[in-house]
Amino acid sequence: MNYRENFSTNIRKLRKERNMTTRALADILGITNQAVSLLELSKRSPSFEVLCAMADYFDVSLDNMVGRNDNPDSHKL
Repeated sequence: MNYRENFSTNIRKLRKERNMTTRALADILGITNQAVSLLELSKRSPSFEVLCAMADYFDVSLDNMVGRNDNPDSHKL
């Protein structure tokens, strides 16, 4: 699995754990519903700003978002 696929899987999982729609997440991030759908389908990569906003919103590390680390709390000291 590559980073884009890991990211897609993780973002979908995090969104569903919070019972959020793609539209709700899009509104929070300031992007379109279609953009969230494309991210979840691995058809688009997030910008650095969107990636950081997602990690902040879901309170996980960037490494966790892209599948480099399974520990979502690894960014906390």
